[in-house]
Amino acid sequence: MSIKYKLGNYRSKLRSAGCNEVSINRKRGGDGASAVKEAKRGEVNYMPDHPKGQSDDSLEEERLILVEEMKKKTKNEVLINQKMSLTFSLRGKEIVEVVPMVSEVLERWPAVFLPNELCDEFKRITSVDLLKTFRASIHQHTPQLLKLYRARKGAFGTEMEDLLNKLDQQTTNIVTHRKQTVLEGLPIFLREDSSALFKTCLDKTPEDRQTRGMKVGILIIIEDDATPTTLPSVTKFAVVLEEVIVLKDAPDLQSALAYLFGLLFALDFEDPKQLKYTFEVIEKGDGHSLFC
Repeated sequence: MSIKYKLGNYRSKLRSAGCNEVSINRKRGGDGASAVKEAKRGEVNYMPDHPKGQSDDSLEEERLILVEEMKKKTKNEVLINQKMSLTFSLRGKEIVEVVPMVSEVLERWPAVFLPNELCDEFKRITSVDLLKTFRASIHQHTPQLLKLYRARKGAFGTEMEDLLNKLDQQTTNIVTHRKQTVLEGLPIFLREDSSALFKTCLDKTPEDRQTRGMKVGILIIIEDDATPTTLPSVTKFAVVLEEVIVLKDAPDLQSALAYLFGLLFALDFEDPKQLKYTFEVIEKGDGHSLFC
């Protein structure tokens, strides 16, 4: 109890001093309702204070410079990274307090959706290397998960069996296809709707039809000229939030899922309820593991 009161007094002092991270977690409203922004698992820096000497107005000027740089055909990546790092506190405050739509964030902070900048943003929030950790974990768990899928495929109907049969027909890039099968099979194994996370569509399908009804998910875009006797060829993977393609041309499914996971943190996005266990498996760990 002594420690509890000591920490409570410490938080009160921080709140009085204007510490954003503490202020955002206080109870607000006359009815006593709690408007608490809870950190995700492993999130260690979600509401930082502004850098010394900076204010909302000065950081807004830096944001405008960043937006103008993003409009150029030849972008200065060093400048973009510097401005993204400098405006991190303003971006976090806006996302947590205002809760903007994804389309608004895309307009005001377009650099967040660049793969390299997204990885840097995730590291600012969690101190974890997004792609390196994600890929290493998938590489580690792929053999065991495939064994589980094959051992219990009869319990999941034809969906899991079809997925494994498609893997057995592959003759090239076997390692990549094994990892893709593990990811596509995870919601099936956890008895959730895999179509809520992964959607396959033809490359010539209009974009608005591709993303219709997708709040959080990944598009697997395939060629539409494949013959009935051949497996369709994937042309690209894309990340979708709120029916908007926010990141295109991911090289493989594991990268696309890592980027999606990173955006959920960067945009303070809630995990989809119909995929609760899938995202829990990805997130669960000691705060330093994305897939365990």
